[in-house]
Amino acid sequence: MRSHLLNETTADLYRRSVTEGVDRVAAKLATTERPHTGISVDELAPVINGIDLDKPLEDPAAALDELEEVYLRDAVYFHHPRYLGHLNCPVVIPAVLGEAVLSAVNSSLDTWDQSIGGTLIERRLIDWTAGRIGLGPRADGVFTSGGSQSNFHALLLARDEACRIALQRAHAEGRDLTKAELLPRLRILASEASHFSVRKSAAMLGMGYEAVISVPVDLSRRMDTSALALELESCAREGLVPMAVVATAGTTDFGSIDPLPEIARLAAEHSTWMHVDAAYGCGLLVSPTRRHLLDGIEHADSVTVDYHKSFFQPVSSSAVLVRDRDTLRHATYHADYLNPRRMAEERIPNQVDKSIQTTRRFDALKLWMTLRVMGADGIGSLFDEVIDLAAAGWQLLDADPRFEVVVRPTISTLVFRYVPGGGLRPDLVDEANLHARKALFASGEAVVAGTKVDGRQYLKFTLLNPQTTTSDISAVLDLLAVHAEQYLGASLAVHS
Repeated sequence: MRSHLLNETTADLYRRSVTEGVDRVAAKLATTERPHTGISVDELAPVINGIDLDKPLEDPAAALDELEEVYLRDAVYFHHPRYLGHLNCPVVIPAVLGEAVLSAVNSSLDTWDQSIGGTLIERRLIDWTAGRIGLGPRADGVFTSGGSQSNFHALLLARDEACRIALQRAHAEGRDLTKAELLPRLRILASEASHFSVRKSAAMLGMGYEAVISVPVDLSRRMDTSALALELESCAREGLVPMAVVATAGTTDFGSIDPLPEIARLAAEHSTWMHVDAAYGCGLLVSPTRRHLLDGIEHADSVTVDYHKSFFQPVSSSAVLVRDRDTLRHATYHADYLNPRRMAEERIPNQVDKSIQTTRRFDALKLWMTLRVMGADGIGSLFDEVIDLAAAGWQLLDADPRFEVVVRPTISTLVFRYVPGGGLRPDLVDEANLHARKALFASGEAVVAGTKVDGRQYLKFTLLNPQTTTSDISAVLDLLAVHAEQYLGASLAVHS
């Protein structure tokens, strides 16, 4: 079994095995004609469950043959121009090259003695990103597994910073106050269109879902700052502590960007931590034409970025950035066997000092390779292409009487629904839209997402592929309309 370990004696086997795997994937990419095959859970599950994992195939080629049947054949391929579903982007080749390197070397980015070079590359990319945001000379951060973890990390820092300040003030005033007493009074303010991870983070931080105050949005699905001001004033009157205001730069459903300058002003007036969830909108940081859409983000205390959404990176590649590096101490724990306190005194750079993870992949290498090959403008121009595509898609939808579209896109999502004439019951229209999405997915012809707006069922295009064209969008709209019409025809026939 030692023949399977990657080392100096197996370098040739490694080269052959990986090359064969790459050849299989390349062949699949070259011949994929639809986003996926339309296979169902009931069809695929028995095949996978029937594999005896205690009986190895021994031959890598045989394992790849089997993998074709259980994964490669039926995988959802995000590179296909008619994948219009979730926030999944096609990936750039330099990043995939980085993925191959980091998997083989297998550095762990927790301590310097496990990741020489890797630690400094990650830190350099954090500095670069913080510079693009404009966070200032004391900025810092760390790579994470994704936007949900980045948001959690930021809100953990915000919670503990709010507690530190409140307890310090109470002590100065001669009042007895404990963190346990303070926690129930903490509040997070986020728009009703913010990511679910904000509420989930509040629960995991011991505050409960009810600690999140949902701020209404305007007609463009941006946070209503007048409503935010009223909520902040209400917190003050009720003796509650607004520990953070979460602004979203690219909401999951609408791609809307909250009014960052005004939110920053209100947060500063109330001495409240400002977090910007730019998991989706971070691609604007490298846009040659649209960086201004993020104006105000430089005032944030923390920022979430997901390179695996709008920098065309493989999952996972994300980071959380902070304005003041000292706030990262709230996530620091010194273990004698890993990162004893003396290492910090000796200026040994251990990333675990900043992270809520311990063992952590060198995901920063993918972005490093991308920047070194393509450059920031190269990434940003790709993101600009999908924003242009969304604008063209909005024009198609707005002119099509079969559909209604919610808002003109800011970034690259379109939320819409099929609306037949004839005054049909709203619940029947909801069912038709839901059916259309499911039927389209089952056909394998295209993938679209779905959501609810004001309690009603809508469809969603998430456009992250520069290869997608307006012809693709038109074709998918036609398919959705056909599925919806077929459902309504069958449903009305039954009821009549």
